[in-house]
Amino acid sequence: MTENIIHSSKAPEPVGAYPHARRVGNLLFLSGVGPREKGTKKIPGVELDEQGNIISYDIETQCHSVFQNIKYILEDAGSDWKNIVDVTVFLTNMKADFKTYNRIYAEYFKDNQPCRTTIEILSLPTPIAIELKVIATIE
Repeated sequence: MTENIIHSSKAPEPVGAYPHARRVGNLLFLSGVGPREKGTKKIPGVELDEQGNIISYDIETQCHSVFQNIKYILEDAGSDWKNIVDVTVFLTNMKADFKTYNRIYAEYFKDNQPCRTTIEILSLPTPIAIELKVIATIE
């Protein structure tokens, strides 16, 4: 079953022992995707102090970066943005960030409207404000 594991050549490296995605039949299950940049620890839109704590962040910049990383994984797996059928979104500050995130989400998903769940959580494994878990089909 290891032949169904997908590692993207364009998306940032996973922060743990998991693949970018896994194919099962005609379904593609993406691991949680954040806004980091490939090959670095840089997080677009995030300013950190010396201890790695968030000083400030721009949710709009992070949203665009997350969506781009998802596109990279989908492309490398042989799928496409239009094939996304389900999205779970994790936000660390629903009250402050939902309105901006929801506006940007609507721009990216104007032609394809997958099912969606948005959850507020206390924190994520890296100093980010948003992460997406995606399921798509492969034609």
